[in-house]
Amino acid sequence: MSDEEWERFLRESVTGAADAPVEPSARAREVERRLRERPGQPEGWRTYAPARPRYRTGWYVTGLVAAVALLVVGLFPQQVVGWFGGGDGGQAGAPSAAESERPRQAPGAEPALRPTLAQPFRGSPAVHWADGAAGITVPEARATGWMDTAQVARALRRSKDFMVAAGLDSRVLRGERPAKAIALLNPHQKDVQDYLRTALSSTAPTPDTDPLLLFSRFRPGQARPAGDVVKTRGRLTYREGKRGAVEVTADITFVYPVTPAGDRGRDAEVVRTIVRRKVVMSWDDPAKVITEPDTMSLVSYALDMTNGGCSGPTGYFVPPFGTADEQPTDAAHRVDPYDRSKPVNGTRPTGNGCATATRS
Repeated sequence: MSDEEWERFLRESVTGAADAPVEPSARAREVERRLRERPGQPEGWRTYAPARPRYRTGWYVTGLVAAVALLVVGLFPQQVVGWFGGGDGGQAGAPSAAESERPRQAPGAEPALRPTLAQPFRGSPAVHWADGAAGITVPEARATGWMDTAQVARALRRSKDFMVAAGLDSRVLRGERPAKAIALLNPHQKDVQDYLRTALSSTAPTPDTDPLLLFSRFRPGQARPAGDVVKTRGRLTYREGKRGAVEVTADITFVYPVTPAGDRGRDAEVVRTIVRRKVVMSWDDPAKVITEPDTMSLVSYALDMTNGGCSGPTGYFVPPFGTADEQPTDAAHRVDPYDRSKPVNGTRPTGNGCATATRS
């Protein structure tokens, strides 16, 4: 290599050749990538673009619908509740839990809606109660008195059978003889057998011989059931009684929706007769008391009743059709028939002293 070529080589190593390729910087490569992905005029880093206006049409429509809905509820509350099943067969809300002990207060208020044939329990706490025998809670059995655990369990089942036969049997409700219930009673208990003969044969029972003390009955020519469901709520309890007997106490509320017997129209009036019974039954030791297998003795029985008649005993419930809104209000005898937190009074006021239900 000549001296001139060596000198040119050294000079170009320092300054670079004129036609030598140049490697782009990292920033240049980033700009080139953005231009490929978003062609067009690039936006300056200090430029400002105003946001496009957003029209909230959905909120305006929702507000309008809500306002119309509130107006309809205010003008037609009963119809609106009816649209959503408000008040029948438990559709208005969750069913009440089974009663395992005496409640501490009355159930909450329901919408003030009249019962109908299609919804006979609407407007009533009973809408949340169980149907028929399912509403009677039976406790767990344990050995008590002269009975072992299995025998106590059977006594509890038979006690429930008695309350079902006395208060829910459709034939008994039509005024027929309560044969199934009577078959569970000790035939050797003279005072009860005398009561049964008098109560079920007399056309003019007294307060002490009224069959309604034990059995629910409506006169077929005066009232008929509004549907096939009777709502119930209550429980059985037990303890050791006299002479080692197993003493079972039933405290049950029955709600009977009925309508006039001669009115078959869709708009027939519906009245709820509400009955709470307390019956104490003694399953006696046959070694100490004369009795028959699978029968029990009655220790006591009493009832509270509303919308079942205010005149003297007739042997049947007499719903106040056509006069429910005309009954006088006696502040001294106002009762909530759904309040199970209070004890059963065991009385049936008559005449001017008839109790007035605060709700039905």
